[in-house]
Amino acid sequence: MKDDSIEIQQDKDVVTIYLNRPEVHNAMSEELMKQLTTCFEKFGYDEKTRIIILTGKGKSFCAGADLNWMKSMVKYSKEENIKDSRLLVSLYDSIYNCPKPVIGRVNGHAFGGGLGLFAVCDIAIAVPDCKFAFSEVKLGIIPAVISTYIARRVNISNMRRLFITGERFDSEYAKNIGLIDYVVPENEIDNKIEFYIKLLRSSGPIAIKQVKNLIDSIEKMEVEKYKKFTVEKISELRISDEGQEGINAFLKKRKSKWSE
Repeated sequence: MKDDSIEIQQDKDVVTIYLNRPEVHNAMSEELMKQLTTCFEKFGYDEKTRIIILTGKGKSFCAGADLNWMKSMVKYSKEENIKDSRLLVSLYDSIYNCPKPVIGRVNGHAFGGGLGLFAVCDIAIAVPDCKFAFSEVKLGIIPAVISTYIARRVNISNMRRLFITGERFDSEYAKNIGLIDYVVPENEIDNKIEFYIKLLRSSGPIAIKQVKNLIDSIEKMEVEKYKKFTVEKISELRISDEGQEGINAFLKKRKSKWSE
């Protein structure tokens, strides 16, 4: 599948989604956001897909909001802005809540909302010397929508400073504060991703989905309710087909059916 905004490549059980607007540094337009949301909703529930990789074409990962889109927003009413912002929330949620593991392959610079695209990935791997910034304050606005997702990776003190200064920082600093998991030379990044693909293929696909649900529930449930939820969930999974297969494979010292 290929169109003006995204490009999709499928290799067996791995789907790679490219932001395909290199001429504008993969800036996010309304059309790109809608197409990207649809892709994650589709492949998240595709039985043949095990892993999703999100990356950009060209030298940049994502420059944030498209200039033409920003020009149109100047004349938006509050109601139109709310509708527009909900579109961005839907996009981030489609990635963060995707049942399949998502690897962010950060191939270049990212600004504003572009940082949110890899912050919602399960694993984020960047090449060196990327430039990042929460640049919204320079426009007299704030990184409001992405703050929910950034807070899941970055502590509040770092968020406060980076949000109010809009300062630029590099890949290594992003790794140090938890925004990026690994910084890997450009000629080695695909090897690192392949390493994680093999790890993920050796894990139960239903178990991965349930782990993501488990982590999400920590954020939403009260402690006692969450404890009860965990007891019920592990009991349910131990007697499931996948749980039985995994335990028996371990005890019999053989590979599980879902492993390579």
